[in-house]
Amino acid sequence: MTGTSSQSSPGEAAGRDDLGAGAGAGAGAGIRGEAGVAAGADDGGRARPVWSRDFALFFAARAVARLGDTMLPVALAAGLLQHGYGAGAVGLAMASTAAAFAGLVVFGGVIADRFSTRKLMIGADLVRLGTQALAAVLFYSGHVVLWEICVIGLVNGVAGAVFQPGVASTVPRLASDVQAANGAIRIAESAAQLAGPAAAGLLVGFASPGGVFAAHAATYGVSALCLLLLRLPPLIRTGTPDGTATGAFRADLVEGWREFRARTWLWGVIAVWCLYMIAVWGPTVPLVATEVVQQHGPRAYGLINSALGAGTVVGGFLALRLRPRRMLRAGAFALFAFVGFPATVGAGFGVPAMAAGAAVAGAGMSFWGVMWATSVQTQVPSDVLNRIHAYDVAGSLAMMPVGQALAGPAATALGADHVLLVSAAMSLVVPTVLLAVPAIRGLIRADARGAHRPHAQDGTADAAPGRTQPERH
Repeated sequence: MTGTSSQSSPGEAAGRDDLGAGAGAGAGAGIRGEAGVAAGADDGGRARPVWSRDFALFFAARAVARLGDTMLPVALAAGLLQHGYGAGAVGLAMASTAAAFAGLVVFGGVIADRFSTRKLMIGADLVRLGTQALAAVLFYSGHVVLWEICVIGLVNGVAGAVFQPGVASTVPRLASDVQAANGAIRIAESAAQLAGPAAAGLLVGFASPGGVFAAHAATYGVSALCLLLLRLPPLIRTGTPDGTATGAFRADLVEGWREFRARTWLWGVIAVWCLYMIAVWGPTVPLVATEVVQQHGPRAYGLINSALGAGTVVGGFLALRLRPRRMLRAGAFALFAFVGFPATVGAGFGVPAMAAGAAVAGAGMSFWGVMWATSVQTQVPSDVLNRIHAYDVAGSLAMMPVGQALAGPAATALGADHVLLVSAAMSLVVPTVLLAVPAIRGLIRADARGAHRPHAQDGTADAAPGRTQPERH
């Protein structure tokens, strides 16, 4: 879910990156890591430090790729508006990527357990390098057709669904201190959120939207190069292949779904998050982009998005220091802060007020994301965590393209400012609903249960015996 991000599998021969067919999965999304399944120590039994050559390469790949991703909304909004399209077109372009990603990430989670994760990630990066380079050519030439931009977004979404599970499996293989590694990557991605939109605004202002797409394509090239140079240690197999590849694939999906349904707090959050995507996040992203760009220009939009990124940095640091006993309850309270983002834009406040609202919203969302990611990682057994995460991501994002696609028609019927104010009101309703569900607000963090960790009847089972419980960000 949010948090990005970020979200391995046991089983591969020594010295290789190939995952065994039918191997179980376990890790978090985006920057979500998993401990206890990867080789986390050297031959002498000493824990590997976080910062090593290979982790630095992976860190650079994630930071650069995130920088490019945060530039994309500015390029889409400015480019499509420049060529005569409106808010609905921006929403559709964004929705095409989100729909493909959400629809296929479940299968990507299983595929990542069967093939070389590093090669899958490199391939996905190269595909997106090509698609974004093509988009740059289209915008530079002035030949911008909406359906072509949507097809490019669709291909990018498919590539993202293949790429994402590999992130989950890589973090714990590179550092035994998963929390520190995740924290470093989260701060880097938040810093990219801070710098990317501002850089995109400058590129649009001094060059053109095509320049932003060209820069975005280059970030995927850098990411692919870093991953190509990466050396991954082997994973430890904890499962066995299940007959044919087809049978094992189907069994993995079924088992993941069964484990997902067994935890009330898990599917409860995802169900509520569907409402959040339709009524809050989905319409807020394209409508804020179009409203700010039209009224204040692309540089102002870049500034507001940078403020959002600065807020996520603050929220990440707060989440590293605060250790609430009931993490989802604390995270739900933090979600109330998001109201500042759509409310300030919808109310027509000035750029400084909108930037302040975005910063507060970013802090709340970032804190929630850490609380959610940590809860999933520590409450779910490692051998099903990757598949659980796939259902998590799919469920979390399934309704986002619906919200984005409806943003344009709703803005036409009601006015973009009124739709944003409705989104602001709903951003208060969602955390209220989360806090109203006992299984969600009452979930106790795994490392606070001490020696007595009962198996709750609502499906809040603790991690499998023998699984380590590191402190995660």
